[in-house]
Amino acid sequence: MADPNGFQKIRQRQPVPDRPVEVRITDWCDVHEPLPPGENHHPFIKEQASRCMDCGVPFCHFGCPLGNLIPEWNDLVWRGQWQDAIARMHVTNNFPEITGRICPAPCESSCVLGIIEPPVTIRNIEMAIADHEFAEPLVPQIPATLTGQTVAIVGSGPAGLACAQQLTRAGHTVVVYERADKIGGLLRYGIPDFKLEKHLIDRRIDQMEAEGTRFRPNTNIGVDITWSDLRRRFDAVVCAIGSTIPNDLKVPGRDLGGIHFAMDYLPHANRAVAGVPVPDETPNANGKKVVIIGSGDTGSDCLGTALRQGATSVTTLSVLDKLPTERPEHQPWPTMPLLFNVSSSHEEGGNVEYLANTIEFVTDGTGKVGSLKVAKTEFGPHGQFGVEAGTEREIPADLVLLAMGFRSPDTELLTSQIGAELTDRGLIARNEGFTGNIPGFFVCGDAGRGQSLVVWAIAEGRSCAAAVDKYLENSTDLTAPIKATTAPLRL
Repeated sequence: MADPNGFQKIRQRQPVPDRPVEVRITDWCDVHEPLPPGENHHPFIKEQASRCMDCGVPFCHFGCPLGNLIPEWNDLVWRGQWQDAIARMHVTNNFPEITGRICPAPCESSCVLGIIEPPVTIRNIEMAIADHEFAEPLVPQIPATLTGQTVAIVGSGPAGLACAQQLTRAGHTVVVYERADKIGGLLRYGIPDFKLEKHLIDRRIDQMEAEGTRFRPNTNIGVDITWSDLRRRFDAVVCAIGSTIPNDLKVPGRDLGGIHFAMDYLPHANRAVAGVPVPDETPNANGKKVVIIGSGDTGSDCLGTALRQGATSVTTLSVLDKLPTERPEHQPWPTMPLLFNVSSSHEEGGNVEYLANTIEFVTDGTGKVGSLKVAKTEFGPHGQFGVEAGTEREIPADLVLLAMGFRSPDTELLTSQIGAELTDRGLIARNEGFTGNIPGFFVCGDAGRGQSLVVWAIAEGRSCAAAVDKYLENSTDLTAPIKATTAPLRL
């Protein structure tokens, strides 16, 4: 175990520091201070690992959908056994370089130390382990033999990639299809570089290609290749297309120019950062008064992007009240509480207005949005909400970004071409074994679960791979941390 007295000697929680706002706002690089390579990681990483109590019942496992062996690699980091820590990490997690940066870390909310002290900085330690691995060339794990079975995976987000890596290492021939020009799904074009630099994705893709996984970008399944043709060509098909239909805000003035979904804005911004040409009409915040509707992670990404593009002002609207800063009584440990956390983007500028319910988009007289009419949110006895009379006011806006989450996957071609069944929520129907009404057709990630966290996507990809392997080989040695579900996310 880690230092048995570490949590008593090191009482202070010390996360990886961020770069100064005035510096990072001028570029698109990671907001975190870089950790030194090799064995010379900041000493506080080992100190923070020593705070792990190696609990008899490690509730951090409960909090992590992957079942990461957190006390074990905390101990190895404290002892300086980095290679062993990397190996232990990969027993459960294919992409710690991603989860160590963008996962909201439900494991930390479950940390037993969190009952009396600030919890262990689990996510930062995970990131340090991944960075240590990335300091050297990634070693491909090439299967000793091939099974002769073929699998197509549609979608190259974290669920599809995790599923692909697991199945390739099991000896199957795996082809990953992606409709965008580069592999990575929303990891590539949905998350800004200041949260996830794309060289991390590129290195992992290079490793996967060396292992034998084949990637086919610029291929829109349903258009370039029909779903029915794909099913005929392969022994199994995995659908990991994500949940990409956004929630809309249908109020008067919605058809005005200058109002865009977040995912019509962020991917173009990411492409521009990568040096990929974007159309002239691409929304850009430079010199504009920006209003973001939605205060979650996507809204935060829009904020950081707009500030870097040179917005004159950025206002984020939340229909809900400000969250509490301490754990509420109705969200006891080890439940992940809904708490107010200042994101790195909110530290950089802009302002947030709470209980702000948008009731109308107002024109500037030229067919474009000029302001938003908002009113104070009023909640009913059963959780429904409306507006409080007499509280209407206007907020100037040249650019409005809708960041209100996602409703469902895009299933029109999937249902028409192979008859895939849907749930009442519009998700792709499946059973606990990740398969639906079509033999050999599997569903994982947000397409079957609904909008969720990156760590859930990886867990689903791994479990789906085990289900596919068992379908093809009648047995499997692949780990399956979870069963499929379409239940809404419970924090």
